[in-house]
Amino acid sequence: MSDIIAADQLRLFIERIERLEEEKKGIADDIRDVYSEAKSQGYDSKTMRQIVRLRRMEKHVREEADALLETYRTALGLA
Repeated sequence: MSDIIAADQLRLFIERIERLEEEKKGIADDIRDVYSEAKSQGYDSKTMRQIVRLRRMEKHVREEADALLETYRTALGLA
């Protein structure tokens, strides 16, 4: 009896994961469409992706990354 219950529970977990994966794919497609739309309006999607990534960071982490990047640029004569 417990094998049947465990199998049913496992199937439900798998089905939930599959549904969420489909939703995730749909959202990824929507995001790609927004970047495409922005690009058609003249915006650089690569730069926009960097900005999105930076905005996700906490301020102090972003500041540390900026400082380190500036240090490396200076060391390589790119500043």
